Amino acid sequence: MHQNKPPRILVFDSGVGGLSVLSEIHRQHPHCDLSYACDNAAFPYGKKSAGELIDRVDTVLNRLQTATAADIIVIACNSASTLALPRIRSHFKQPIVGVVPAIKPGAKLSKTKVIGLLATPGTIKRHYTKDLINEFATHCQIISVGSSELVNLAEAKFRNVKVCNRILRQIVQPFRENNQLDTLILACTHFPLLLPELRAALPRIQYWVNPAEAIARRVGYWLEQQNLAKTKYTVKTQPKHNCYFTANDIDLNALRPLLAEWQLDDIHIINL
Repeated sequence: MHQNKPPRILVFDSGVGGLSVLSEIHRQHPHCDLSYACDNAAFPYGKKSAGELIDRVDTVLNRLQTATAADIIVIACNSASTLALPRIRSHFKQPIVGVVPAIKPGAKLSKTKVIGLLATPGTIKRHYTKDLINEFATHCQIISVGSSELVNLAEAKFRNVKVCNRILRQIVQPFRENNQLDTLILACTHFPLLLPELRAALPRIQYWVNPAEAIARRVGYWLEQQNLAKTKYTVKTQPKHNCYFTANDIDLNALRPLLAEWQLDDIHIINL
């Protein structure tokens, strides 16, 4: 326990998508040190085999934990969470918060019970996702779209590349064709970063399900459990925010303005 220092939270993703989660964690828990980690050397995760992805996440998180000594680890990636959580939780003593498709809240919100599920192809296919649908949404019609290209559009947007709305509309066309669909589950942390473009393409959607708020609340639960909530101790130093990448790739400089918006000016490279 670090009574005189801010609690340390590590938010991990394969790309910039987890920034949507980091933003909400910062909003709910502004007293915490935040480290954002992007495994850009292995991006994208959505196309990797299960075994390859589990091994990669395990390796990278071990290195990151050595560097950050985080009190709470957030895996802000659906692909990684749906596969790697059991392995990671088996040998990390820190609480691990994952992100999984928000089928249950989406089913509760929908009035028409026609729901869109927007995810990577791997998340759409996984048994974990199918089990969630069978448990919480058998009374709903689920229209699933799996897209890796949408992840690339989000990454490009935050490197100052204009989003091609024609491509985006083509990707979400199955949702546009159903007049009853009123709820869209964003089952990839990259997709909230495209919310203005998605709203424009899908004006009939009433309920947008973004898991970031629920993840930040879960972080709050673990802060309470460890006596690290803001009300439980006195912070004598100001929170600091860091950013980690696993490769010094050619367009890292293009991300610096975005990272600066999240006060992530201190950038480290861990070659893996």
